[in-house]
Amino acid sequence: MPTEGKLIVKTYLEREEIDRLSDSTGCLRDRLLVLLLFRLGCRVSEALGLTVDDIDFRHGTVRIEHLKFRTKLDCSSCGARLGKSHTYCPKCGQTVDKTLTGERQHRRMRTLHIDAETLALLREYVDSGNKANKGDGKLIFGINRHRAWQIIRDCAARAGLPKLVNPETGREYGVSPHRLRDAFAVHAMRVDDSGDGLRLLQEQLGHTSFNTTARYRKIAGSELKQWYERLWRKDRQ
Repeated sequence: MPTEGKLIVKTYLEREEIDRLSDSTGCLRDRLLVLLLFRLGCRVSEALGLTVDDIDFRHGTVRIEHLKFRTKLDCSSCGARLGKSHTYCPKCGQTVDKTLTGERQHRRMRTLHIDAETLALLREYVDSGNKANKGDGKLIFGINRHRAWQIIRDCAARAGLPKLVNPETGREYGVSPHRLRDAFAVHAMRVDDSGDGLRLLQEQLGHTSFNTTARYRKIAGSELKQWYERLWRKDRQ
């Protein structure tokens, strides 16, 4: 808890602070948003894209779709693929002055298990008729990213949560939806930081790179601190 007259800055939220965030919500929708972001560790775009058909209440799973748009650069002379830093085409040797650009969609699907408490909350929310139409499916939330960010920010203020700091850059920032995803990852690493634990966390978070997942082990671990403290223990002198 922050002490009077002093601002405590942290690198990630603890599980107890997520509970305070959840308790500070003013309605069932907002509480469900907090729980889904933390208990699943999903991206805010993934949570907002959930439809009723994505929830398997019988098996206790949620189907997550992650959609990314990537810009494709092509040589205007021969059509070869180019990188952003290319000055000459690696295939035909022509100077890169004009390129053909386009967007490619990358869709990845993963099925995640969900805890009983959040699943029951989802059932209550859906049965109460709180869903928005979207094509053939019905969105769970029906709000945009900006509104989701506002909800988390306002709940964090009511809960009195501290600011967070990036351990690599030292930059401070407020609590946002992605910080709940970070909190899930750090919590998972504290429970199991084995090789299998990292692999399963990578699958849960939907990371394509193992290195992206491994950074959470660095944040959650205390090995460096324990090692350093052992260097100066009195019983070693």
